[in-house]
Amino acid sequence: MKICIIGGGLTGLAAALHLAGSHEVDLVEKRDHLGGCLASYEQDGYSIEKFYHHCFVGDESLLALIRELGIHDRLEWLKGTSGYYVEGKVYPLNTPLEIARYPFLTLTEKYRLAMLTFRAKKLPVEELDGVGARDYVIDNLGEGIYRSFFEPLLRSKFGERSGDISAAWLISRIAIRSTRGLSGERLGYLKGGFQVLIEALGERIGKGATIRLNDPVTSVGRAGDEWIVNGRRYDRVISTLPPQELARISGKPLAPVPYQGAACMTLALDRDVTEGVYWLNMRDRAPYGAVISHTNFAPLERYGERLIYLASYFTGEFPPRQDRVMLEDFCRRFGVAEEEIRWHRMAVEPFAGPLYTTGYRDRLPGYAQDGLFIAGMFSRPNYPERSMEGSLHAGYEVAELAGRM
Repeated sequence: MKICIIGGGLTGLAAALHLAGSHEVDLVEKRDHLGGCLASYEQDGYSIEKFYHHCFVGDESLLALIRELGIHDRLEWLKGTSGYYVEGKVYPLNTPLEIARYPFLTLTEKYRLAMLTFRAKKLPVEELDGVGARDYVIDNLGEGIYRSFFEPLLRSKFGERSGDISAAWLISRIAIRSTRGLSGERLGYLKGGFQVLIEALGERIGKGATIRLNDPVTSVGRAGDEWIVNGRRYDRVISTLPPQELARISGKPLAPVPYQGAACMTLALDRDVTEGVYWLNMRDRAPYGAVISHTNFAPLERYGERLIYLASYFTGEFPPRQDRVMLEDFCRRFGVAEEEIRWHRMAVEPFAGPLYTTGYRDRLPGYAQDGLFIAGMFSRPNYPERSMEGSLHAGYEVAELAGRM
């Protein structure tokens, strides 16, 4: 069969990898590079992801793919520390002593929070789909823990929609991160960045498929038993676009999935401003939800400068001049003069990921939709939390289905 795969992100790449060689495959990508949200900037002597990434010890399919592609020697397990920024001060929250010293939770609240972390993997996540995260935390842990700990996290991640997020997402998020040790979390990263994975995938896929870059899909239509994509004829079409975007292009009545956008500023400095912490959540209101110091995670000597992400999420339109707002706030809040910043770049993705609102599980679209095949961050393997692992599974599963029907 001749199959078109729309989108060169991780799901599209996984589908192409599965089908290349056994079918005639075109992988169509609107940008001049592969990777989607996993793509990187090329700086002098190194690559750095446009959006921060790491993997987990439980990502079995991702780790198997890394081995299959022969890049397992690049995989390393690093310590990811975390903390909170409150009223102008950094509070690391990794060791028992640091947690004990955190002044914005009582001892009883810290105990309740610890017990939730220990129990998270055993909780029936799917039964929590119709329960709001806010209500779950307040009912089970108390108002104080919600206000001091979870509300800032939800607000920074989901903005004005934070009150709509389900407890299924929250508990899944806690469960993924419940394997942390006494001094931090064990996270996976590739030497050279995840661009190494994208390049290896592109090289492998290119041996058995055609990769079409700079080729935005403007039309998808049916012609008898065939599909026509940008004037080319195919037997099958696999789309990794958000369903509402595919509906706009194809005219098919696909139910929309609630999405949010991500805006991530990457900047370089000569000094550390997060006091050794990798992932610093903002408890204070700010135009970004977290300050992520990449070089407090990956070794500084690989880059020759300290790299920091300012992570922000949005719904609807991204506010104009928000990059200036974020940069000026960061400089003021962390005592950085703008001339200290070697460079900064902003990546904005309007469809960064689904909003896991209450009742989302019942709205998960199937792979087969009116003759088309769809998969992506909105697919079941990415419920109730999106991940590289889930995106790979979605790509493999939709390819298996499309390849045999």
